[in-house]
Amino acid sequence: MTAPVPNHVNAIHIIGAGLAGSEAAWQAAGSGVPVVLHEMRPVRATEAHKTDACAELVCSNSFRSDDAMNNAVGLLHEEMRRMGSLILGSADRHKLPAGGALAVDREGFAAEITARLEAHPLIEIRREEVAGLPPRQWQSVIIATGPLTAPTLAEAIRNLTGEAALSFFDAIAPIVHKESIDLDKAWFQSRYDRVGPAGSGVGGDGADYINCPLSREEYAAFHAALLAGEKTEFKEWEKETPYFEGCLPIEVMAERGIRTLLFGPMKPVGLTDPRTGRRPYAVVQLRQDNAAGTLYNMVGFQTKLKYAEQAKVFRMIPGLEHAEFARLGGLHRNTFINSPRLLDGALRLKQQPRLRFAGQITGVEGYVESAAIGLLAGQFAARESLGLAIEPPPATTALGALLHHITGAADAKTFQPMNVNFGLFPELPMPAGLSRSAEREWRAGKKPMMARRALDDLAAWQAKIGDAKAAAS
Repeated sequence: MTAPVPNHVNAIHIIGAGLAGSEAAWQAAGSGVPVVLHEMRPVRATEAHKTDACAELVCSNSFRSDDAMNNAVGLLHEEMRRMGSLILGSADRHKLPAGGALAVDREGFAAEITARLEAHPLIEIRREEVAGLPPRQWQSVIIATGPLTAPTLAEAIRNLTGEAALSFFDAIAPIVHKESIDLDKAWFQSRYDRVGPAGSGVGGDGADYINCPLSREEYAAFHAALLAGEKTEFKEWEKETPYFEGCLPIEVMAERGIRTLLFGPMKPVGLTDPRTGRRPYAVVQLRQDNAAGTLYNMVGFQTKLKYAEQAKVFRMIPGLEHAEFARLGGLHRNTFINSPRLLDGALRLKQQPRLRFAGQITGVEGYVESAAIGLLAGQFAARESLGLAIEPPPATTALGALLHHITGAADAKTFQPMNVNFGLFPELPMPAGLSRSAEREWRAGKKPMMARRALDDLAAWQAKIGDAKAAAS
């Protein structure tokens, strides 16, 4: 349907009617700003979608845990509900029995979202492909095209931002919560005790990596487990995408010979185990992955092992026996930009601020995270169109932590897609002077405390920014 466009406000053009684009359209229109939502299906099909419905769930029908007090994605659900999310509201209405998870009837879910978008008086849906960069006369654009971005648009984005800023094959290594690493077995050291070069802005003190040592026997057992572990098969449309040598799955490297990893990601050169005073036979290195230092990335451990196998095999590594994973590894076809380098805090492309990005293309992983960034992009674009100030949500909220991560907190040099997790949030300071038992009790209740802080700060932020539609009238 064609919506009437107020004379004083230009329409926001949103490319892609997936989870992020649908949520962005709903938020912008709800703020009183007209929206043109461009969706190429069914004019141009993708390798994964089966219908032309908005917000079609291509893979799982699960939005993961709905526990707002103990799980970061559950907290993100609750924050989005409080922000009037189209996606979460529809998910709740189409919920299926799934224990503590939020799973939905995918057909009913997508049908409702499509119908509500089509019925909104300020949203026009155009079934067409946007080939190349959006026309210059579109003053406010949100690109929410997801991991299966059309080749012409992907090429235009790559040409605008630089080839290295757009990835077409997603190399994901596991990320571990630092507090779950056993530092009685592991130690901090950079290879050859190197520090970052002066004036580079890199920093470092020669002890920037956590190192987990393996003996010859431990390495042999680990190598055998990699080869034996059950792998995830490529989807049909991924099979023609070649591996890049720089991001080979660790089990593919292991298949090339028992010593291959010793000259790759598990090489021990330049490292000394302080417990023995000698170089270990093999080493797994973990590198800090966020500014708060709560998350560490397993360097070079991108993998196609199934999730349960990853947890089992990687916990064979000394120091990681009790590892808690913020994200498990993977390797699959994807399109995402280097958001920490390219986007500002309002999700605008620094080189061309009329263009915003939202959803999985920004480097968030998961249905809920994609929709959350769509929610923020829609609100930011609407406030900008209405001449109102843009104030991002606090970093102590799930929305704010996710936004802060992709627009600056993550290291641009090693940026990879990420699910929301409590390691992205600012630390909650532990009270001083606790006994050991009281400290254990405090740690056990840490996630609920962080969740309560998040919801309190979200409410204060909402009260401060007010309703955009009311503020502009």
